[in-house]
Amino acid sequence: MRAPGGVTGAPLLSLRGVRKSFGTGAALNVVLDGVDLDVEQGSCVVVVGSSGSGKSTLLRVVDLLEDVDDGQVLLDGEDVADPWVDADAVRARLAMVFQQYNLFPHLRVLDNVTLAPRVVHGRRRAEAEDAAMAVLERVGLADVARAYPDQLSGGQQQRAAIARALVNGPELLLLDEVTSALDPELVGEVLDLLLSLRADGVAGGPTTMLVATHEMGFAREVADEVVFLHAGRVHERGTPGQVLDDPQRERTRDFLRRLR
Repeated sequence: MRAPGGVTGAPLLSLRGVRKSFGTGAALNVVLDGVDLDVEQGSCVVVVGSSGSGKSTLLRVVDLLEDVDDGQVLLDGEDVADPWVDADAVRARLAMVFQQYNLFPHLRVLDNVTLAPRVVHGRRRAEAEDAAMAVLERVGLADVARAYPDQLSGGQQQRAAIARALVNGPELLLLDEVTSALDPELVGEVLDLLLSLRADGVAGGPTTMLVATHEMGFAREVADEVVFLHAGRVHERGTPGQVLDDPQRERTRDFLRRLR
């Protein structure tokens, strides 16, 4: 059964006419070409599209890892793409999980999860470890909290990366192809965790998510809205049933046919 829908109202996140390119002159590569997108509080928006369509850049723009060339990135109505905005304060409200786990190999799982709360947010070690253990329990890793990353499976490492993202209670969780580096038999455990987080969060209530993925089954189950991105533009959007079962645009149909 699909996770419950999001809360209606003013969007937590809005993108308006966002453009991003790399290179210059003949080598100019327009990656995002006027993207409009909304994510309401408590909802999940899943972005699908071929490799190179701009999905990862879109998430990096939201997390302020890339500057925009034009347009607005509105978080609770504030344009956080404005160069005068405190980027660190914005990132404290967001969390991003990447394709690669990016865990520090010389630190135990618990230390990986508590690093940002202690170093960036100034939380006392005991307080940070209590919060980390609660999140590790939530993602099913409490029993390996004192193990090192290379002692874990790929699925466990990705779940540890998700725990690290959740420990500070982000308002918006950004997920970039988080199963693409996993062996096929490990994909299910991560997707099951995300589906559970979508419904119940960490401390109750759904987690607001913006997800880039190739996993159409997951998109069908978890998304309130599916956005098909092609060549940096939104070509189609709607409910999972509308976009995945009855696409109206030929490019969307071509993309889904290739996946099947």
